[in-house]
Amino acid sequence: MTTTARSPAMTRTTPTHWSNEAARLAADQPAAALPVFTQADVSAILPGHDLWDMWQIADAAGRTTIVDGRSWWFFLATPRFADPDDRHDAARIRLTSHGADGWRDHGDAFPDGFAPGSREWSGSAVLADDGETLTMYFTASGRRGQARTFEQRLFETVGRFAEGRVGDWSPSVESVAADGVTYLRADQGDAVDGRIKGFRDPGYFRDPASGIEYLLFVGSAGWVDDVHDGIIGVAERASPDTPWQLSPPLVEAIGVNSELERPHIVLRDGRYYLFWSTQGKRFAPGTGAPTGLYGMVADAMTGPWSPLNGSGLVAANPAAEPYQAYCWWVTGELDVISFVDSWGLAGAEPTDAATRRAHFGGTAAPFFRLDLDGTTARIVTA
Repeated sequence: MTTTARSPAMTRTTPTHWSNEAARLAADQPAAALPVFTQADVSAILPGHDLWDMWQIADAAGRTTIVDGRSWWFFLATPRFADPDDRHDAARIRLTSHGADGWRDHGDAFPDGFAPGSREWSGSAVLADDGETLTMYFTASGRRGQARTFEQRLFETVGRFAEGRVGDWSPSVESVAADGVTYLRADQGDAVDGRIKGFRDPGYFRDPASGIEYLLFVGSAGWVDDVHDGIIGVAERASPDTPWQLSPPLVEAIGVNSELERPHIVLRDGRYYLFWSTQGKRFAPGTGAPTGLYGMVADAMTGPWSPLNGSGLVAANPAAEPYQAYCWWVTGELDVISFVDSWGLAGAEPTDAATRRAHFGGTAAPFFRLDLDGTTARIVTA
């Protein structure tokens, strides 16, 4: 592979390979299976709307922000469409909160026409020490005012979080762009065989060992010609006053998986835990690994990274409901959330719009917690 320019802080030049041998082990790890959802687990946050991919407001150390006894979360959201698959073409970022009384909605994060894309896709949010200054990292998909494409660009903006609202956003600026060499430019007009290339989902992490800041993202490898070309990319900077620089990917799944989504890092007991989500259909044929939360661990950001539980699998949809949830997000406290996807299907695949609509949850799934011990990740409560 061709490496990109990098700062002296990052000495790694070769990403860790997630192998087929490891991924195949995930096909038979029943301890990772989550419980089957019931109707009691599916409660709308905002009636008449679908909500999915989420991330919390956290400080630079990854601690979840609690204000007035509530944690604060951004979701992607749209009104309910006849086919929930259409939500990706109209996604907006929406602020919510969670407390003892459940979920509350607090409205759109950005004003109409603010974001540079035609849709707002996933990212992360970091609250400064003053408790009000909020930096949002997000994906701009397509371009505002133009025909729909699957172009993806990484942007950031600084605003104010106060009294249950977000606003006063600075003009959004592009954080870092794909180089077209190590990282393919995600600029497709249409999906190919139901797949799109990736340069999205910026996840912020600050390394306390060095003070270096990182943006993780899902990418597609630019140095191979393989449909299974998923990588976890990273950009870095020495301080907020310096520009982001692309660095070599942390993990690559060449020949194994095409999409390692929503990557993020949690620091625990001096170890770096890297998490992502992927779907069973994104693995190479014959792998047999389920849709779930996956992860690796390292002693430093430079790696090498070792798959958790031998395979990388941390938590999976149960065999009886293989499509019931997606997009798991692990907080600094090791609480895990996802959204309710297609549930109540008794193992059937939602192949048509009517079935997808009838069984799409479009809301937060129940939280559970992880216990991490070296290369072992265990579901504590679910």
